[in-house]
Order: sequence, then structure tokens, then C-alpha cells
Amino acid sequence: MSIALENVGIAVRELDATIAFFTDLGLTVVGRDTISGEWADTAVDLDGNHARIAMLQTPDGHGRLELFEYIHPDAIETEPTRPNEIGMHRVAFSVDDIDEALAIAAKHGCLPLRGVANYQDVYKLTYLRGPSGIIVMLAQDLTTS
Repeated sequence: MSIALENVGIAVRELDATIAFFTDLGLTVVGRDTISGEWADTAVDLDGNHARIAMLQTPDGHGRLELFEYIHPDAIETEPTRPNEIGMHRVAFSVDDIDEALAIAAKHGCLPLRGVANYQDVYKLTYLRGPSGIIVMLAQDLTTS
């Protein structure tokens, strides 16, 4: 059996604002839709499932994010995820200029959780809180600069 990662799905409060954040960082919208119906109810185990979705792709064509904003049932607000919580807690991106990426994120009100770290002069990296509380890791490979 072969297996390949298709995408990472993230429920968001405001689809358009989240799309703007990720497209400003360099991802591209490859599709948008509104989904509902019995197949959607069955797939995710939510009766009356109705959501607006968008698929975004990284410039290299390998990574995809599926963002979804629930119309029904109502989205459930939770506390922002902490980096040490069990379960999925971040999405990570390699960038060629971390300072530029952080300037773009700041335009969306998204700042590093603490600061930018240097890992053994191999990576500069940081975690920031993106739209809807999503933790986003940005990493710049210092060995290719």
C-alpha cells in the first residue's frame, strides 16, 4: 500500500482573513467551495455539516492546507493551543527570509510567541500565533544563505 500526505485541514473563524494571511506568506488558492449534504455529514460525523472551504498550496507544489469555516453546526471556540499540548498544534513552513515573513505576519497582527531562535547556526525559527489561534512555525535554513 502506498500513502501520501494530501493536506492539513484547519477550522478557522474567518476564512477570508485566514486566506489573506497565508497568501501573503506565499501560498496560492487552488480552489474554493461550499460543501454540504449527506456525504459531508458522513465524512466528518456532523449532521447538517455545511462549510465554506479553501484549498491553498505552497509554491513548491508539495504542501497543501485546507481551510474551512463552519456555517453549520456553529464552530466551537476553544482556548488557544499551547505548543506542549497533545494533538496537532502547528503548521510549519520553510522560508528563505524569516525577517520578511515576520513582517508580513505582523501586518496581520501575528507576532512571535517569544522571539526568533537560532538553532546551532543551522536554522533561525519561531512560532507565531496566526489567524484563529493557529500556531505557525517559520524556519529559515541558514546553511543555504
